[in-house]
Amino acid sequence: MTVISAIRDGLGRVRRAPALVAGVWLSTLLLALGPAVVLHSQIEAHLGASLMAETATSGVNFDWWNEFLAQASGVGQTFVPAMLGFAAVLDNLDRLADQRPLPPVLAVLVAAQLLLSLFLAGGLLDRLARDRTVGAAAFMSACGVWTGRFLRLALLVGPVYLLLFLHVHHWLFDDVWEWFTRDVTVERQAFGLRLALYGAFTAMVCAVNVVVDYAKIRAVVEDRRSMVGALVAGWRFVVRHPAKTSGLYLLNLMLAALVAAVYFVLAPGASAPVLAFAVGQLYIVLRVIVRLQFLASQTVLFQSKLAHAGYVAKPVPRWPDSPAAEAILRS
Repeated sequence: MTVISAIRDGLGRVRRAPALVAGVWLSTLLLALGPAVVLHSQIEAHLGASLMAETATSGVNFDWWNEFLAQASGVGQTFVPAMLGFAAVLDNLDRLADQRPLPPVLAVLVAAQLLLSLFLAGGLLDRLARDRTVGAAAFMSACGVWTGRFLRLALLVGPVYLLLFLHVHHWLFDDVWEWFTRDVTVERQAFGLRLALYGAFTAMVCAVNVVVDYAKIRAVVEDRRSMVGALVAGWRFVVRHPAKTSGLYLLNLMLAALVAAVYFVLAPGASAPVLAFAVGQLYIVLRVIVRLQFLASQTVLFQSKLAHAGYVAKPVPRWPDSPAAEAILRS
């Protein structure tokens, strides 16, 4: 199977699972709803019935905005110009690339999002691997089964990410950067070196991501209980198929970049808040589709090499039939 075929088949699996897209999007929306309500209350309390409220509703009023930020606390401190439109995407990338610390409130939200993703990962992979409807009960059961196992996997690979972001990043962007730019007088040379360092660091992070992705896929498809075994199996699969696994990952990254580029072109300014919200939610839906496409296409590639399409180790139990009865029906 070629990587193009894996992309096509992966998109087909996502297209046949609209409930997954809707469910993941809704979960992210509900996660952000609480902080949004708190922020709305803070803005409403600060504006009151003042004349500033009228100008704020008709457009961007930076004088009021700066005044609000000067006295804001908690969620209110996240209400900055960088949260508008495509600027939010660039701000997130900049924080990740240069390791700028998150405000405490955002750190809590990011941690909650990571935990939610950890919980949903097993159910999503199980559904995409089967490529057929499994029902809400079976989906939630798969989420519950794999949460503990994937938590153990996270504890195994966590030190690797810490090594990359705390030590390798420091070495590249402090020591190596300082050593190579000590005598550089041309700005474009320094800029080119910075881009090269970003590329090298991103490649290392992506390499770890690829192994972890296939470890999760092998764990779910083969019903592995040992996460050490799954991690080793994921590593073996990547080593045995380096061109296809890396090429597929690169194409999926390009698809994500294409979605971000479309959002950059279409994202309206702050003068159209309703349209900005609608376009922003559409972008989030497309990001969910791209993330599911990542998982689906990688699962398709693995199943084309080591397991037949639609295979997972445990059949879905359907009352009153046993798993064995369902296996007979499928055959």
